[in-house]
Amino acid sequence: MFELRLLCPEDHVETLSDALDALDALSVSVEDADAQTDAEQALFGEPGMPPPKEGWQRSRIIALFPDETAATEAAQLLQLQDFFADCRLLGVAQVPDEDWVRLTQSQFAPVEITPEFWIVPTWHEPPEQAREVIRLDPGLAFGTGTHPTTRMCLRWIARRPDTAPLGRVLDYGCGSGILAIGAAKHGALNIDAVDIDEAAVQSTVLNAEANRVTLQAGLPDRAQGVYNTVLANILATPLKVLAPLLCAHVADGGALVLAGILERQAEELKEAYAPWIQLSVADTEDGWILMTAQR
Repeated sequence: MFELRLLCPEDHVETLSDALDALDALSVSVEDADAQTDAEQALFGEPGMPPPKEGWQRSRIIALFPDETAATEAAQLLQLQDFFADCRLLGVAQVPDEDWVRLTQSQFAPVEITPEFWIVPTWHEPPEQAREVIRLDPGLAFGTGTHPTTRMCLRWIARRPDTAPLGRVLDYGCGSGILAIGAAKHGALNIDAVDIDEAAVQSTVLNAEANRVTLQAGLPDRAQGVYNTVLANILATPLKVLAPLLCAHVADGGALVLAGILERQAEELKEAYAPWIQLSVADTEDGWILMTAQR
């Protein structure tokens, strides 16, 4: 395969990307041309929400084509278009052959939650000190244990004292099912894992089977009644919208555990949940926080 590399200003990114798509590019990616320099620009957005911008002031566009002829012809056609006037061709180059499976696997090592509790891909042996293991490979659904929000939720589960069992558990926005599986491995016996994404539901079912745990997975309407533990690792904006629903699922004496929240968002989450429950910060890692409450 061959890469066609282009340089363009921010206001040309969408037009150029659409043109490359029309020219049958296998993929199109946009990067900050000034990355790793003093001129680098940070763009932050939330999954599922519109991007804050289409690109950077100086955007590098990389289009993948099946052969050199297709890449070269695309470059020639683009340079004839009026909208290409402020853009520049950086070149066409062959993509080096890689063992992509091995390369991907090398990027996912076992993840420590506590010294005794680990998330381990199937191609790795568990560490000797691991007493409890979740077997999980990267997939379509979010949640492999590499993100601080997931680790904090799992730490909370693992450190739950025996005097405060998890009881009936709801994992709302389950993704890969990792939190529900972690709860099952720490004593929860009645677990509902729900998500709006059918792929996440299927991923949860398969991952639960692979880890030999029992849970019920489905769309959000599967969540019924109250639970001793309600887990939701999503993002701050949907968590605020879901406040009345999630709080209604928390049993008297039960625990609410929320993640996907940046440190600067703590007060707005407390305010959003104040009519029903009093949240506090229970853990923090790399700018993210875990917020919990007990009814």
